[in-house]
Amino acid sequence: MRRAVLPGLALLLPAAAAAQQPLPVLDRIVVHKAARTMNLIAGGRVVAVYDHIALGPDPHGPKRYRGDGRTPEGSYVIDAGNPASAYRLSLHISYPSPADSARAEAAGRDPGGAIFIHGQPNGREGKPLPGDWTDGCIALSNPRMVALWQATADGTPIDILP
Repeated sequence: MRRAVLPGLALLLPAAAAAQQPLPVLDRIVVHKAARTMNLIAGGRVVAVYDHIALGPDPHGPKRYRGDGRTPEGSYVIDAGNPASAYRLSLHISYPSPADSARAEAAGRDPGGAIFIHGQPNGREGKPLPGDWTDGCIALSNPRMVALWQATADGTPIDILP
């Protein structure tokens, strides 16, 4: 089921973004970390490609533990949405998997777990922050985050590739 747009949220977006056609309900999200792209898939085909996504400050390789600055790699699901996050909307990714937890625990570390796809920090409008600035999350421009929010149901698979 589509997520609702927050009341008044469309009024905060640039006119061109607010007028865009909504995305269909997504079957899957595929992130290519090295290319900094996110493919949105519906009906078995790519319906949109978001480029210039931001990752953690040390994006090479999979996330190993809390605070390593890496974005996870693997197959997960979107398991919850947070309309009241510190960023323009957020979708929680089901990291850590049991294998992620076992790897971190074997190293005596906490795997972490607050990994989201989210927009820009609240109060920041206009051009997105440059570079890889998240704590391991995946960040989008605010208009793209609103579109993704509307098209993504809990349980949507997400593959995060190197």
